[in-house]
Amino acid sequence: MSEILRVDFHTHIISENFLNLAEKYNDDHWPVLEKTCSCGAKIMIQGKNFREITNQAWDAEERIRDMDKEGIDVQVLSPIPVTFSYWADGKKGLEMAAFQNDFIASIVKQHPDRFIGLGTVPLQDVDLAIQEMERAVLELNLKGLEIGSNVNGQNLDDEQLEPFFKAAHELKVPLFVHPWATVGRERMPRHNFMYMVGMPSETALAAGSIIMSGMLDRYPDLKICFAHGGGSLPYLLPRMDKGFEVWPHIQKTVEPPSYYAKKLYYDSLVYEPKNLQFMIEEFGTDRIIAGSDYPFLLRETPSGKVVDHLDKLSEEEKAKIHGLNAIQFLGLDAGAYQKKIEHTK
Repeated sequence: MSEILRVDFHTHIISENFLNLAEKYNDDHWPVLEKTCSCGAKIMIQGKNFREITNQAWDAEERIRDMDKEGIDVQVLSPIPVTFSYWADGKKGLEMAAFQNDFIASIVKQHPDRFIGLGTVPLQDVDLAIQEMERAVLELNLKGLEIGSNVNGQNLDDEQLEPFFKAAHELKVPLFVHPWATVGRERMPRHNFMYMVGMPSETALAAGSIIMSGMLDRYPDLKICFAHGGGSLPYLLPRMDKGFEVWPHIQKTVEPPSYYAKKLYYDSLVYEPKNLQFMIEEFGTDRIIAGSDYPFLLRETPSGKVVDHLDKLSEEEKAKIHGLNAIQFLGLDAGAYQKKIEHTK
């Protein structure tokens, strides 16, 4: 274990006994988990291998062994984005979300000192999404939600989604936005571009939609964190500010886009210290949260490695990014959490 609290905010988990809605509803659009051995599985969609995963994706004990080896005190657990299934009927989507929320809550209950849970909701039906959000945080004690970057091709500023964000603001539910169903995916079948280019572009579009919508004026205490360092957003902000300046008819906010970008949070998964340094200069150390994308191939090992390579940061600033910012973002007591972690060391 490390001397400072280290939280990996960006990790994904799935039940080994994953719900098989493809079989239940005779619809192979649903993701299905097919075990290939005790140590691995394939996520199948329409009879095709969408993604291969290891038992790290479901085995809590395996995760804890990795955490101990890599010096990570706490993982924040969230679903694998392909399971969002926003394309489905709302009630069936609720069934999928509720199953995952129950599973994540059970893992946290078994290991409360090592895991914090984020839930998921069926955003294709806002009323059901709000209902499940309330259950997830008020009954299951999950500490926030992971949501997708778009809902069936509609950006997050779509007016039909407004009641959801209003409810999240009122309930003080933190939101972690992860890319899925990426923009331009029909042009990215080669080179694994969906992961390398599509996801960062999709994340920037999602963040830009929130920023330009006026939502952060209406709901000033809304907490939203974007995966993968906000994707390409940090580097697009000057262009967005210029567009805001020259096209008054698009203005829905009081201030330019760069002002609101500083009110959002971003994980640290950018790999390159120069990129992270640029983000810190733009947004400040209080808005960056260490996250690795465990247990997937593109993950950073260990979480926060890029933070440790920044010589300009003080130890206090590194401690914020490594763990304290995550605890603060999730509305937890950092001091109490630090004491609880120290007790286990």
